[in-house]
Amino acid sequence: MTSRPTASAAPGRARPGAGAAPSSDAGAALPTLLFAGVADDLTGGIELASLMVRGGVAARLLTARGTTADIGDAPATVIGLKVRVAPKASAVAAVRRALAVLAPRSPRQIFQKYCATFDSTPRGNIGPIADVLMAATGAPFTAFCPAFPEVDRTVYAGHLFAIDQLISRSPKRHDPLTPMREPDLVRVLAAQTAETVGLIRHQVLAAGPEAVAAKVAALTAAGVRYAISDAVDEADLACLAAASVDWRLMTGGSSVAVYYPDLWRARGDLAGFAPPAPLPRVEGRAAVIAGSCAERTAAQLAAFAETGRPVIHLEAAALVDPAQAAAATDAALAAAIAVLPSGPVAVATTADPAAVAAVQARAGVKRTAAAIEQALGRIAAGLAQAGVTRFVIAGGETSGAVLDALGVRALEVGSFEAPGLSRAVSTGPTPISLHLKSGKLGPVDMFARALAEG
Repeated sequence: MTSRPTASAAPGRARPGAGAAPSSDAGAALPTLLFAGVADDLTGGIELASLMVRGGVAARLLTARGTTADIGDAPATVIGLKVRVAPKASAVAAVRRALAVLAPRSPRQIFQKYCATFDSTPRGNIGPIADVLMAATGAPFTAFCPAFPEVDRTVYAGHLFAIDQLISRSPKRHDPLTPMREPDLVRVLAAQTAETVGLIRHQVLAAGPEAVAAKVAALTAAGVRYAISDAVDEADLACLAAASVDWRLMTGGSSVAVYYPDLWRARGDLAGFAPPAPLPRVEGRAAVIAGSCAERTAAQLAAFAETGRPVIHLEAAALVDPAQAAAATDAALAAAIAVLPSGPVAVATTADPAAVAAVQARAGVKRTAAAIEQALGRIAAGLAQAGVTRFVIAGGETSGAVLDALGVRALEVGSFEAPGLSRAVSTGPTPISLHLKSGKLGPVDMFARALAEG
């Protein structure tokens, strides 16, 4: 992505300390965070944080276990939650806990991060989470822009496209957890919130940040506080970033936030902050944990197997059966540990959508997902006890389950390399190297490449 920032004033200009509820510790003198991301899964969180690092801004990634003390002295922090498919009440509660962690650092802006395919349903969490963040920040307006043109995810006339197809005609319509069957994002978001949802069209973005500010002012005057934003290319994203850089709340994909560091630098906002430090190399045994059903993850597992390394498959049907789950999990863990002395191993529950759908039809979507995550979390913890210190984890929900099982609270993040390629190292006395990737992203040979990096 090539930055083309242009400074612009905008409604809801943030002041230091305006981005979160005041700290309950009135005597605290903690430095203000320039930027705080709240991501609905860990893979989205590491992508957002790593793009900050690529822009020259040190950033730390916290899990749901993280505390204010884990934030450190970086100007940017991202909290990666595990709420994309959680019930609304659970998702809202998790976001409120994240806000409590961030509040003592009074972030100037909060950024709600979600997937480039706006993964959600009429019962989804993007709207409810935005409602909570709007109330916490006091923002008068925010925009929603999931577009990621670099991976051919664009929004035009409020409709989401995957390459040249409406998202509702793409393979995403078969997603086992969040099937996208409605391409009009105005309608998708309106089903999740009581707020009226407007639209910022491509033609407005093409006219520049001042035109966006005028459109936002008109929408706000009409009582509209939310708007889907088109974005068909990088110029649209750069314009939206310039228009929103001072908003108390912004939402979207990391493709919008990638333009903020240059804007901050041009204004001197990064003065006094140390640049990101290189991540240390971590030695030790290595493993891949894959819970995604995406075609890309299946191809990556096949490529990993072609290198001569074993891929141990867990059947979802066994994991949802109480009589088989424990034995199946223990057998997979034992098989993985047995081959570790000779090199990396992969453990996967990946299956084609039809097979997953068949299990879900019998056991239910939530029960199936929970069973898979519990099994992979147990296996990851067992592998760590067997000396694995380097993991590649495929799938946002899987990443959350594994990091929780490993007890990780915070991670130092490396620079973004490409979609699906981000590395982090856990803080604490025993560092663990982690590549957290979306199931849909990354080159076919990324598992072997990532493990070679340490």
